[in-house]
Amino acid sequence: MKFPEDFINKIHLETPGKFEYLKLLPNNCIDLTVTSPPYDNLRIYKSKKFLKFNFKELANELYRVTKDGGVVVWIVGDATIKGSKTGTSFKQALYFKEIGFNLHDTMIFYKINPMPHIKKTCYTPSFEYMFILSKGKPNTTNLIKENCKYAGKVLKTYTTNPESIRKPNYNKITKPTKIKHNVWGIKLFGTNYGHPAIFPEQLANDHIITWSNKNDIVLDPMCGSGTTLKMAKKNNRNFIGMEIYQEYIDIAAKRLNGEI
Repeated sequence: MKFPEDFINKIHLETPGKFEYLKLLPNNCIDLTVTSPPYDNLRIYKSKKFLKFNFKELANELYRVTKDGGVVVWIVGDATIKGSKTGTSFKQALYFKEIGFNLHDTMIFYKINPMPHIKKTCYTPSFEYMFILSKGKPNTTNLIKENCKYAGKVLKTYTTNPESIRKPNYNKITKPTKIKHNVWGIKLFGTNYGHPAIFPEQLANDHIITWSNKNDIVLDPMCGSGTTLKMAKKNNRNFIGMEIYQEYIDIAAKRLNGEI
């Protein structure tokens, strides 16, 4: 099936629960998907209702359209219902594995300044899971690095554990940078542009530069106010967005055009 070129760098209005535009895409055409679907009835959207969708159908479509070596970043959390976490996030991750994805990494989006918690029986929720799902070995891993605290210093390293693979090294000079941890602490701030569950631009940005290259195609099948699309455009990636509410598409279009 030929790739519909008019899909590129546009947002398409989807019929709820149908995934019509996603189904029009050919097999093995998407380099990277970055998305955060509605989960566990934690947000009320434009319909004034909780959103439900056929997760398995969406997961199967994502596997079909993802290129060999492509990546899906699936950002989710769990609600607490009747005193118990739902475990929805883990169930979804295991289903992705069941249909053929590799669980390349399990990352944490740590909210440095989370919303205050009103329940008194557990600690304040302050993170979401970021499952990095790959179709085979990832084609692209532009891992972000950060400065080392002891850069350039000679540190003594030693372990008394006889089974350790490390060997004593008394002349190790610390490198100037190291690979960033898989727990990303990001501060929440600014407006949500009228969308109840917007995620930080830095979050989308860092995944896009990590798992894709310039001119790759980045997909968000539930793009909301367009954060993934905006950061894809900023980093010279092509993008495809899909959304069921025209109001959110209008907001995303304004963000892409620099109007807000």
